[in-house]
Parts: sequence; structure tokens; C-alpha cells
Amino acid sequence: MPRVWPGRPAPLGASWDGKGVNFALFSAHAEKVELCLFDSSGQHEQARIALPEYTDEVWHCYLPEVRPGQLYGYRVYGPYDPAAGHRFNPNKLLIDPYARALHGPVRWSDVLFGYRIGGPREDLAIDRRDSARHMPKCRVVEAAFTWGQDRKPQVPWEETIILEMHVRGFTVRHPALDPGQRGSFAALASPAVIDYLVDLGVTAVELMPVHAAAAERHLVQNGLSNYWGYNTVAFFAPDPRFLPDGAIAEFKTAVKRLHEAGIEVILDVVYNHTGEGNHLGPTLSFRGIDNRSYYRLQDDRRIYRDVTGTGNTLNLDHPRVLQMVMDSLRYWALDMHVDGFRFDLCTALARENGEYTQSSAFFDAIRQDPAMAELKLIAEPWDVGPNGYQLGNFPPGWAEWNGQYRDTVRRFWKGDKGLVAGLASRVAGSSDIFGYRGRRPWASINFVTAHDGFTLQDLVSYNEKHNDDNKESNRDGDGSNFSWNCGVEGTTDDPAVIALRDQQKRNLLATVLLSLGVPMLLAGDELGRTQRGNNNAYCQDNEISWHDWLNIRPQDEALHRFARHLIHLRRNHRVFSRPRFFRGEVVSETGLKDITWLTPAGEEATDADWGNPFALSLGYVLGGEAGEFFTPGGQRDIDESFLVMMNAYYGDLDFHFPRLAEPMAWQALVDTAEPTGLADDARLWSPGETYRLRAHSFALFINRAPPSGNGPGARHPAATVFCAGRGGGGDAPPA
Repeated sequence: MPRVWPGRPAPLGASWDGKGVNFALFSAHAEKVELCLFDSSGQHEQARIALPEYTDEVWHCYLPEVRPGQLYGYRVYGPYDPAAGHRFNPNKLLIDPYARALHGPVRWSDVLFGYRIGGPREDLAIDRRDSARHMPKCRVVEAAFTWGQDRKPQVPWEETIILEMHVRGFTVRHPALDPGQRGSFAALASPAVIDYLVDLGVTAVELMPVHAAAAERHLVQNGLSNYWGYNTVAFFAPDPRFLPDGAIAEFKTAVKRLHEAGIEVILDVVYNHTGEGNHLGPTLSFRGIDNRSYYRLQDDRRIYRDVTGTGNTLNLDHPRVLQMVMDSLRYWALDMHVDGFRFDLCTALARENGEYTQSSAFFDAIRQDPAMAELKLIAEPWDVGPNGYQLGNFPPGWAEWNGQYRDTVRRFWKGDKGLVAGLASRVAGSSDIFGYRGRRPWASINFVTAHDGFTLQDLVSYNEKHNDDNKESNRDGDGSNFSWNCGVEGTTDDPAVIALRDQQKRNLLATVLLSLGVPMLLAGDELGRTQRGNNNAYCQDNEISWHDWLNIRPQDEALHRFARHLIHLRRNHRVFSRPRFFRGEVVSETGLKDITWLTPAGEEATDADWGNPFALSLGYVLGGEAGEFFTPGGQRDIDESFLVMMNAYYGDLDFHFPRLAEPMAWQALVDTAEPTGLADDARLWSPGETYRLRAHSFALFINRAPPSGNGPGARHPAATVFCAGRGGGGDAPPA
């Protein structure tokens, strides 16, 4: 038996100080807590120590002879009284909520449940079997790491381009990687992966959940797993799936190398619920430590309040639970050097007494925390509770996944009518949603695909979801995808259908990458990745979800080149990412508006045009000269002017070049009707001339007219150099 000293109630978790380890566990309602120490296999308990001290609702001790690598878990004593909200059961080994690393997986068995399974109201009868051999063990870690000169890239929001990816899915089949590293953080740190990201041009990777998670029992029984990882059981521990050697330093190395390449790391985090499920779920950690503190309970305290659709909701009304979330965020920001967070079902985090509010303790805690001040904070602005859809209703400083952008762009390109006014607002930064309290266009995370739903290839190949591989009789997944299969459901050899699908993919990519706001791509979309019509592949840790780096078709290579071209075009031309909303007003001395909306006749759009219920086309000019605005370096905020034409109609359209206050000469850069998506005609088009905009196509033109003079309104010869800037807000475009 090791020596036991009193220790301290802070910090929570297992903390190695170079001499010994302090253990501290919060539980307001426990009557006794035991610390269990295990051998290196995790199978044999070596010592069981009753924590001798209880200070401010924290149980604690210090073990001077324990070292990093020690495996441990907790047993917590107290009433087993579900009707009162208590589910203590000392027969169940529990994960430390502050564990920095886990050893081993959850091994499903009836003994993981705190109650005897079977019969009505079965959870009322306690189960006294020991669960230790079925449970992961926590591991004491050594936090030291040589960060050297690591510096966060701190890419300005308006310059940010996000690639959402799954660590395992992106790397597990990469032929240039060591087979022993594939699917891991070490793979993410490899030159092959980082060189690919740099060449593509993205500035940030948004990693799907990397916190330790458990696969649900029914998935394991069906030979599946929780591949996505939205089922967290430890908010400080990297998932062992991504650490084949168990060394958390591999995550730090990946972050360091990505930073060296100028790429930020954003984590998708799931603080709204845990992997313990509803009142009939297993006892793995929080439920057995202090159920009544950690979870939101109904008036009948046996039952959980569930606004997440997963069976439970973490109780951020409790200060210790909110502290755990904030401690976790600080740990990943300060110790792991990540650059931001995307909060899954973020509305659930900001509910107080069940209601969403911008004045919630969660938002207040984020706002005042200096560790959060320079991080990117992204909300998934909904949950499944009452008034759960809160798009545009998050506080200043937050960006939000813009579901309205996704749906409007999808519907427009599939040919739905009456969307032109809405589309104009979406591509112009959605100021109708975000333009208040000084929020900027970067508040809108613009996307048409994400992990949840169809991939880009499937969006143009399927009208219906095909989720049979999930073994839920195709009942799971959203049925409203606003997708179009271009005439044939699924795979086809029809060259006309294939060509149309490729063109539609180019349309969608061009729209996202050239809209005001922050573009987000789903990794693999640039290479035509398919999930065979599965729009909810959360449980598919196999070829359905993995990237196929070997069997890339010529048209997929072309799509990759097109996406890369657009990304670098955006980065080289500030006009696509200015940090302020368009005003639709003259802001240049030449009389050019910051944005001018056009009809196919080349005329400026009127109220009647915006109200046309049959319109399927949209055009606009982005004015390169932005008047009174300046960059942080004090230069005039000047770029080239661009013209966009969009035609979602099934027939070709004659689109007239506009007559504007400033003479323009337009050269085509992009035409998605071309197999490459790029226009190679050096011709200059003059005002009044007509461009044959083909069916289902997007075209982009740059003004090549010589500068109108050397006065303040003239275009700057270095206008194509991308630089950061600042500016004011404004109203939504005419709609």
C-alpha cells in the first residue's frame, strides 16, 4: 500500500508535480470515494485507497510514490436512489472526468450498468457486480513537451478557409504513410498530409471529435462503431483510437507541425452530453460520481432532460460542471495549443433553467476568459429542445454554422424557384442574419456539405438517403437533403449524367469559395469522395467513410485542381473576403458600388426582379475599390473588380455585360460548363456584349480595363496582393 498524504482539492484530476501525484475528484453528494490503482495491463487492481480528505465538495489525496503511467479509476459510495436523482454504485469502476489519458476500451457487458437489466422500471434495482475488467483505466500523464518556438498562426477570421476532416478517415488509407501510423495523430503530422493541405490552400483543419468516446452497445453488437466520436466519456483525454502508442505527445506534435505550415487546428467538441445515455444507460463516469450534479434532470429526477437527442444533457447550470467544461477548453488551448473550437449542439450549452439565453453562464465564462480571447469559437447553433434553432442569435465574437446558407445554395443549384433574393443574401455574407452588434461576415460559416449529411459527390448523385449499412432500416439520417441526382439514382455510366454531376459539383464549390463569409469544405469533396448515398455514416469505420487515395478518377483530379484554383484565387483577392458587409452603395470615387446586383439583361436588379418567383439566375459585380476603408497597414483597401454570373436553369442563357459608372473590360476566369471549370479564353468582353451562360453553370470574370487614372480612385497596381483589413458593417443586400 503506497503512502497517502492529504493532498489538495485543486487542481481537479490526477496531477504529477515531479515528486508525486495529487488526486482530486468533485462529488457533492458522495459519502465515500475510493481510488483504485491498477498494474500496467489494467487488469489487476493493486491497491484501493479511501480518499482521506473532503474539502469544498472535492475528495482528494496525494500519493508521493506514484509516477506518470500509473493506471487508476474511482469507486464512489452514496445512495442508490434514482427517484431522488442519485445513482451511486461503488461496484462500478469510474473514469475520472479530468483524466488526461485512457487505457483500453469500454468492453460491453451487462455489468457496466448500475442496475439489474430486465423488467419494468429496471433501473430501480442496484446491480452489485464489479465492472472493473470491462472499463477503460485512467492514466497519469507527464505533460512536459518541447514546443520550442511554436506560435499559433492566428489567421484573421476573414482570411480563414476551413477543411472539416476525420483524423482516421483522412489518413487510414494514405499510401505514403507508414501502415503503423495510418489513422492516427502521427499520420496527421506527416509531411505527405501537411504538404497536401498546404498545396490545397486551406488555412485551418476542423477535426471531428478527438476526445475519448465510447461506441454505443447496439452498434458494437451490430459489428459497427461510433466512428464520428460524438459520444464523449472523457473531455481531457485524446481518443485512444488515434494514439496507437498511447503517447499524447503525438497530438502535440501534429499541432506543432501544422502550425509550422501556417495551418490552424480547430477541435469539434461535444460538451452538450456524454456517452452514458439516458436513465437506462451504463455507469461509466459522471452518472456514478454525482448524477444529480452532472446531468439535467426532470421533475421526476429518475429521468433526464434531453435536448440533444442522445438521452442526456450536461448540467452547465451547476458551477462545477461549467468549471469542467472551461477547464477542458483551457487545457486544449493552453497545453495542447489548439486554435479554436466548434461546439456541437451549442444551443444546449447556453440554456439556463431550460431556456436558451445570450446571458447564460456559459457565454459569460467564455467571454471573460483570457485563454479564449484569441481563439476561434464556432457554434452549431441548434439543439433538439424547445426553440432550439438559434442561427444568428449568438453573441458577438462567435461564428456559426450557417444552415440557411447550406439549404439555400443547395436548393438554388437543384433548380428550385424563388430563391434568388435569399441566395443574394447568403453569398453576400448573410447580414440579414448576422448584421447586428458589430458582428462581421465571418460570423457566417458557409458550407454546403459537412460530416452530417451527403458528401458533395452524393449530393449530386442521390435524391434519397441510402443508410441501410447502418442497420436501422434506413430510418436514421435527415430525409430533407435538397439534393438532385441529375437524372439517375446512384452510380451510372451515362456520360451526360456524369458530366452534369461534375458541373454541379463545380457550381457548388465555386459558390462556397467565392461567397463572403468563412468557407468550409468537407475533406474529400475536392476528390469526389462518396459514401454510396449514406447521409449518416456516423457508425461506418470502413471504406464507406474512409478517403480512397488510390482510385481517383481523372474527373476527380480535375475537380481537385479546380478547388485548389478557387481557394488560391480567394486568398489572392481580398474582394471575396473583406471583413465587412456590403452596403450596395457607391463607395468609390469612380461611382462604383461595393456590390451591384444584376439581371441577365445587364441591368441593375429592381424590387420586381427580387420578387420574381420564377427567377433561376443571378449576377453581381464586386467593386474592387472600397472607398474610405483601409487595411491595418494603412493602405487603401483596393482590389480588382469581379463579375459573377449564375444560371440554375436547364437551358442556356444570354447574359449581358453591364454598363457601369466605370468602364469595364471583362476576362473570363471560371466557367463551370468547361470540364476543367476554368475559362482559357483571353478575350475581353465589353459592356453591352452578351455571354452565352450555359445551363447549370457559374461564371466568374475579372476586370482587365486599365486604371482610370492616378487619383485616389484608381486601382492600385498591387491590388491582387492579399492583405488583412478592417471596416464597418452594413445592411443586407437588396432582397
